[in-house]
Amino acid sequence: MTQRVFNFSPGPATLPEEVLRRAAQEMLDWHGSGMSVMEMSHRGKEFVAIHAHAERLLRDLLGVPEHYKVLFLQGGAIGENAIVPMNLLRGHASVDIVDTGEWSLKTIQETRKYAHVNIAASSAAKRYTCIPPRQGWRLDPDAAYVHICSNETIGGVQYHFTPDVGAVPLVADMSSDFMSRPIDVSKFGLIYAGAQKNLGPAGVTIVIVREDLLGHALPITPSAFDYGLQAQADSMLNTPPTWAIYMVGLVLDWIQDQGGLAAMERRNKEKAGLLYQYLEGNRFYANPVAPADRSLMNVPFTLRDPALDDAFLKGAQAAGLVQLKGHRSVGGMRASIYNAMSLEGVSALVAYMKGFEARHG
Repeated sequence: MTQRVFNFSPGPATLPEEVLRRAAQEMLDWHGSGMSVMEMSHRGKEFVAIHAHAERLLRDLLGVPEHYKVLFLQGGAIGENAIVPMNLLRGHASVDIVDTGEWSLKTIQETRKYAHVNIAASSAAKRYTCIPPRQGWRLDPDAAYVHICSNETIGGVQYHFTPDVGAVPLVADMSSDFMSRPIDVSKFGLIYAGAQKNLGPAGVTIVIVREDLLGHALPITPSAFDYGLQAQADSMLNTPPTWAIYMVGLVLDWIQDQGGLAAMERRNKEKAGLLYQYLEGNRFYANPVAPADRSLMNVPFTLRDPALDDAFLKGAQAAGLVQLKGHRSVGGMRASIYNAMSLEGVSALVAYMKGFEARHG
């Protein structure tokens, strides 16, 4: 049997081995039903129970207030970049967006198809190495909502605070740090997240939306993308991504078994701290992100001599450390250390980095 590698992919990302083993055991026969989850009717009692279990666990672990709907949709974060304004403009002409990197820029580009975009703050001048301080944001009190990306997967910057934006709803793309730490859902009007980082396989997108924001979709909004209609139909207006929702439920079981989100946060801080501690003050490797805004999920770093990049990646691959190449827009390396990445995996990476430095430094 081939030994599993330490997979530092930014997404689809590594999943807990316990979850994969359980899914394998249940593949042909889910709980005596005689069929796979992939073969079930989404309206049958078996899948309805799977769906309800996933939603109940998510609500319990995250503390989702009763006046918020939890939706399991399709289209990913890029899809939500269009679906959010179609649902949340509510007669407003503009949207405030805080620009913190590549994923914020994608949101800006898509939102401009539906509304005027006010870039309330940007860290572009600092090459997206920090979160713009809240006191400098230029917010429009008449905006439909304020949009942030809580963790920029490519640049490795993360909000370690929830910004106060007054009465205007706060919307967050949490694709790459959702369910990695406790959050106060009540401070947000809407949260969306692709599952394929911390919560499951690609194919399902989680949307948590305050009920008063439902029912205002633009007339052009396709029915499948209308939050109000999907909420009325328990996310089953169309056939949902049944297998992906089932897997989300298994991952939520795993998170609960680990001690919940507070335990996840402690574990994630320990892993990130180990890697950042090694990078801190190192002359062979460098991390460009402002220390206060460093991501616990995605750690970009560069080698002093970029000519060594290929050798670093080939050596890492041989050592069972994969998917470390940085995004093409920034180069260098990137270690994505989501919930399912073990401390053992991060320790193995640091050990390899130390050895590579000793050989080439």
